[in-house]
Amino acid sequence: MQHALNLPKPAHPLISLLDYREAAITNEMLSFDFVMDFYHITYNDSSGCRMKYSQTTYDFNEGGMCFTSPGQSLAGISSSGNPAGFTLLIHPDFFRGYPLERKIKTYGFFSYSINEALYLSDKEKNIITHIAGTINDELKTSIDDLSQDVLISQVELLLTYSQRFYKRQFITRKIINNDLLSKMEMLLDAYFHSEKPSSKDSRP
Repeated sequence: MQHALNLPKPAHPLISLLDYREAAITNEMLSFDFVMDFYHITYNDSSGCRMKYSQTTYDFNEGGMCFTSPGQSLAGISSSGNPAGFTLLIHPDFFRGYPLERKIKTYGFFSYSINEALYLSDKEKNIITHIAGTINDELKTSIDDLSQDVLISQVELLLTYSQRFYKRQFITRKIINNDLLSKMEMLLDAYFHSEKPSSKDSRP
């Protein structure tokens, strides 16, 4: 991806974080369609930003995330403002020998079956961007025998929070939907217990 976007060579061959603030990212660069051999995590906080994943188009006007697994297609990103956020790319080999190698396959948000992006509150944005900042700082630090442990622990923390936020999103959506159904039932009940149905001309 760095080569396609004319970016510097990544510091690590198996994991890379592209911070949009630190690179001269243009909409033309982000308009490519990608199929990569990496786990792909994107946080975007650009105004008017849209991204196509599978057959679904996501809007990121309020700031949000999307996730893809190796071999999945990620269509181009378009934005009416300056790109803001980050993209984290991780090769599956980076997890080899760690519990996360198996655990990462259990996160449902990497699946095509998830048909919506993860939308974040301001507090959640701060948590996600803080973890991404820690990963970015670690990638800029000289590699030692604990570098991989530190990075994997931060990636797992990022995924755990993402899972929590997705669950919050679906619970909130369920509550809203239930409230709408309750209001609809009340309106229908009030209507059918009023004189309005009988006052209508019932002739075919």
